[in-house]
Amino acid sequence: MPSDIDAGRRPRRDATANREALLAAAADALGEASDAPLERITSAAGLTRRAFYGHFANRDELVVAVIDVGAARLNAIAAETDDPHAPTAIALLGARLWGAVEHVRVLAGMAVREPYAAHAAEALAPVRERLRALVERGVAESTVRPDIRADVLARLIESAAIAVLLEAAVTGIADAEGRRLVMLAVLGTAGLSWQDSTELIDTAPALAAPIASGEPAA
Repeated sequence: MPSDIDAGRRPRRDATANREALLAAAADALGEASDAPLERITSAAGLTRRAFYGHFANRDELVVAVIDVGAARLNAIAAETDDPHAPTAIALLGARLWGAVEHVRVLAGMAVREPYAAHAAEALAPVRERLRALVERGVAESTVRPDIRADVLARLIESAAIAVLLEAAVTGIADAEGRRLVMLAVLGTAGLSWQDSTELIDTAPALAAPIASGEPAA
């Protein structure tokens, strides 16, 4: 027979599971349509509207929570991704973001949608700062194009990666192909020719195989 302590713990455990279910359902729904209605999200989570309001005050609060969860994942990926060769590090970052494509889709949609754009931009600042630092290092080493200001080039590289990730969601690009396309896109934007980009991807050990989220960078 369960003890009083076990009985007291069960609601908290269930509440945590319900909150996680709402966040996962919201991420899926918002990744497909940034204006996904609350009814669709709660239904996908297997919860009622009443249960929803036990966790979030309204839909906006849920969306902000989803943004924060996704940004934390992407920021962690960026923080642990590096390589002595700047173009390799940039390609590796793109490849690892491919592994978090669900979060990228949500954040890309929210980054251009009010009232969430400012919050999404602030939440993703560490990723952008990391990419800019890699670009600046590449420019200093003459391995990244120097004819575009580093901050602008970093944003263009980000846009190139997001374009591939969003295209994959529409066309169903296979995992290996999508990962390679992301690397080709960011390297091309960084100034490498398609021949040099292909050679780097095919020969750099750090780029040879997918890296699971949370795995230490090379």
